[in-house]
This record gives sequence, C-alpha cells and structure tokens, in this order.
Amino acid sequence: MAKRVYQVWKGSNRFICGGRLIFGPDARSLFITISLIVIPLVIFCVFVARHLLHKFPTYNAGYAILVVAIAFTIYVLVLLMLTSAQDPGIIPRASHPPEEEISHDSSILDSTPSNQIPRFKEVMVNGMPVKVKYCDTCMLYRPPRCSHCSICNNCVERFDHHCPWVGQCIGLRNYRYFFFFVFSAALLCIYVFAMCALYIKFLMGGDYPTVWKAMKQSPASVILMIYCFISLWFVGGLTGFHFYLISTGQTTYENFRYRADIRLNVYDRGCLNNFLEVFCTKIKPSRNDFRAIVPDEPPQPPPTIRPQDLEDDSGSYPRSKVQDDLSISADLSMISQRHNIDEFDEEIGGKSPASIPSIAPESKLALVLDTQLPLMTADDDEKLVMNLNQSRRIDSFGILHERSSSQDGSLKDEKGEVC
Repeated sequence: MAKRVYQVWKGSNRFICGGRLIFGPDARSLFITISLIVIPLVIFCVFVARHLLHKFPTYNAGYAILVVAIAFTIYVLVLLMLTSAQDPGIIPRASHPPEEEISHDSSILDSTPSNQIPRFKEVMVNGMPVKVKYCDTCMLYRPPRCSHCSICNNCVERFDHHCPWVGQCIGLRNYRYFFFFVFSAALLCIYVFAMCALYIKFLMGGDYPTVWKAMKQSPASVILMIYCFISLWFVGGLTGFHFYLISTGQTTYENFRYRADIRLNVYDRGCLNNFLEVFCTKIKPSRNDFRAIVPDEPPQPPPTIRPQDLEDDSGSYPRSKVQDDLSISADLSMISQRHNIDEFDEEIGGKSPASIPSIAPESKLALVLDTQLPLMTADDDEKLVMNLNQSRRIDSFGILHERSSSQDGSLKDEKGEVC
C-alpha cells in the first residue's frame, strides 16, 4: 500500500487529520497554553463580567464587556493554532548530497566526514557575501537565515526559535501569527485586568466603601488581577522584544548568537521596510505536500570509478585488500629467502679455497633455491640461523687448528736451521 509523505516523515513532528495539521514533538504543551488562556476567561465571565452586565444600562453596554472578552479570547486561540498547527517553513530534505559540491581534494580540512563536501560556501545577499552551512542531516546547504532545529529535527527557513508554549518552531511562515498571538495575549491581559479593577471600583461605590472590603467581596477579581499582572510581564515583554527585533531586521536566533559580534546586518532594510516585510508581504506556500503519495525509489545506479582510481599498468579495477596482502606476503618471503641465501654465501665464501673446489654464482644459487626450496616460515628461519651459527663455530675451530699446525711446522724448521 502506498504511503504518504507525513507517514514516512523523518523529522520529529506529529501529524493529525491525515497530515493536514503539523505540530512539533512537544505539542502536549499546547494544552497547557490553552488552559492558561481559557480557565482565567471562564473565571472572568462567571465572577466578574456577569456582574457588569447591568452596570451600563444605556444601550445595554454591559453585555459588550462579556462579548469582547469571549471574542478576543477566541481570536487569541485562533492565532495560537495558526502558529502551532502549520508548516513553519520546513525545507525538504535531499535524498543525496549535492554532487556538484563534492570535492575529492584530501587537503580540505573544513569539510564534512563523507565525500569531503565543503562545510561552508558563500552566497550573495543584498550585495554582501554571506556564509551558508552544509547540513549533514538534511544533506543540503541551508539558505541564508535558515537553521536546523534540534527539537523538530528539521531545517527551518528564517528560523527564529523553537517555542515550547506553542509546541512548534517559529520560522518564515508562522512568525507573523506568533507575533500577533503574543501581542493579542498581552492586550487580553490588560483588558481583563482593567475590567476587574472597574468591578472593584463599582463595589467600593456601593456597599463596600473600602478597598479591603471590596476585595473580600470579589476575591476572583483580585486573583485575576494578580494573574494578569504576572502574565503581562511575560507576554508584554516578549511583544516588546520582538517589536525591537522586527525594527532592526533580526531574528531571536541571530540576536542571541551574534550579539557580541560587531558586524553589518545585511538583512536590515530600514525600520519601515522591515515591518512591511514581516506584516505586509504574502506568506510563501509550503515547500512540503505532506499528503502526497511517496513515489517508489528508483534503482540506485552502480558506483562510478574515476580514471585516477584505476591502476596504471592495466585497465582493471583496483585490487582488493586480500590480493594486496597476499602479494606483500609473497614479497616478504622472497626477501627473507634471499637474505638467508646471502648469509649462506658469505659463510661459504669465508672458507679456504682449497677446501671448496667451486662455488656456484649467487644468482644461480638463488635461482636454484627459489625453484626448489619451499616458502620458509618463522620456525625455518630460526633453524637456519642455528645451523649457520654451528657452521661458524666449526669453521672457526678448523681455522684455529690449521693455524696451530702451521705454527708447529715453522718452529721445527727454525730448530733445524739452528742446528
């Protein structure tokens, strides 16, 4: 049965609805984020907004407080889902390394372990050279501002960061929705905080003249005000930080990585153009069709052999390691035999010419031994050395005996002459 792309996806993403929605591997944290939004809203509607319905009798304006709170919360949840449930800008993986970039130069030090692909290469961005890095996992050169997310295990275009609160990477295709999400969440916190404070004011103007008595009458308002104040520091600060990043043409990843570097930002097009680029440009379609049918893999072509890899003296393929080992072993055995033959010839040559009538030339003797003697092992070498040592001792004993005999004869001759 044919499979679809999302069923064989190599990243760490999770898919639902047949691959129509894509989440990060930590998508469970999305339920926590939704709970942090919905539960305070329910408390606000039940314990605060319900009591404000009749505080503005003109045109029943009190109902607008409840409607705005619910509609604004739904808007925030929609932005959250648009941020979390779509492709953030994943670059499809390549099936093989780029062949045009493979270098066979062994002198390249800064290269990948396989095929010696250069780790970096330069591209031009706005007239300035920018280095892009090769990704070993995705087997491609990352486009400018692209980075590999270690959590999702994907290369994401214009990678900003991986947000655990939305359970998804923030990249080129969902950054706009992420900014609107945190900005709207900050506005919702301000709205709930203001309505709770307004309700306490109404209580103080009635039967509860002091702040303490009004807070005791509506503890839910106090809890919501504290919760919104703390949340506002988080989402409000995040909104301000991303507002600064957009105005300067940076991403969160670039800001944290290159903060200490003093260099020109080639992506900064000016404050106004940076905002227009983020909020007014058309979002690019996804590069991945997660519901597409995976085609059958074509048969792999046989490996190509370069001419310089072939042997110079023949047109055959390079010899295997076993053949090389056998050839080297045979050469070493032949060298060992000839070395022993040289020592044997030297021992024979050390004897007196009278005792040995003729000696075969070294080449003829080596030829005879090469054709008649078997290959010598290590034990044979040891035995041959022992025999040669014994021969040396016998030769030295014979030479000493001849010398003593000649000395005795010379003494006798001298005595005869003296007499």
